[in-house]
Amino acid sequence: MELLVLFAPIVLLVLLVTLFFNFIPVGLWISAQAAGVKVGIMSLVGMRLRRVPPAKIIFPQIKAVKAGLDVTTDKLEAHYLAGGNVDRVIDALIAAHRAEISLSFERAAAIDLAGRNVLEAVQMSVNPRVIETPVISAVAKDGIELSTKARVTVRANIGRLVGGAGEPTVIARVGEGIVTTVGSAESHKEVLENPDRISATVLAKGLDAGTAFEILSIDIADVDVGRNIGARLQIDQAEADKNIAQAKAAERRFAAQALEQEMKARVQEMRARVVEAEAEVPKALAEALRQGNIGAFDYFSLRNIMADTQMRQFIGELGKGPIVDDDEDEREERPSE
Repeated sequence: MELLVLFAPIVLLVLLVTLFFNFIPVGLWISAQAAGVKVGIMSLVGMRLRRVPPAKIIFPQIKAVKAGLDVTTDKLEAHYLAGGNVDRVIDALIAAHRAEISLSFERAAAIDLAGRNVLEAVQMSVNPRVIETPVISAVAKDGIELSTKARVTVRANIGRLVGGAGEPTVIARVGEGIVTTVGSAESHKEVLENPDRISATVLAKGLDAGTAFEILSIDIADVDVGRNIGARLQIDQAEADKNIAQAKAAERRFAAQALEQEMKARVQEMRARVVEAEAEVPKALAEALRQGNIGAFDYFSLRNIMADTQMRQFIGELGKGPIVDDDEDEREERPSE
């Protein structure tokens, strides 16, 4: 019991010292003082209270001071609280300072908060990057398709990184320029003979306006001859015209068939009426004989007239046949002497 009472103050003292050094980064303060960074111990305590890790502020500031940059702790802490990457911003400032590129802390912080990699942008300003476009197909005026692939050398424009368009916009604009240039050529042979014509025309359009890059050069990597689009279109047009003509012919044929069927129906109807009328004739004759309107002599005279009419019709039908030369038949039947 006496030992517990004796060691209790010592254990309590050790716990208090441990909590003190864990809450107050004395070692980090000593490192900052040794590196020439003027920061007070209470500033580090204030960072703890504001839930800002002091190491993420002090170590980047040490790098900045050693590189000859004047960056305050308050700016670094404000950028961290805004959600920025303090270490990457300091690295970008150091790289820009070494490459003699004008870049302020406010600009670098704005680029970082905009979601762009400011360190990569500075590196791209020093070492331009080559962007290879996909295969772009365009058709010249003679109907020949050309498949073109280009390499675009770009350099980051620090001043337009905030609000400037990215790589997809540059690739789309270059593709549009290639399609326009090839499409305005009278023949695909002109493009094959002078592929640098595409580069010069596209580069003169100022395609980097409003983008985060500066286009240094556009080089045509490959030009391949593709399909004959003009001939294909003519074939398709001829096929379409043929289908239209066939459809119109079928329409006219169906209309003629419908008219023919209608005429046949009308003829059948007329024949039916004639038959119906002829069927009424015997009834009328019988009624006339019954009522005494006509006599037997009149009836037989009418029958003779009808028979004579039928005979004349039969003779007329025979007269429509082929005419046979009787002398020629006799000569064929006569045996040769």
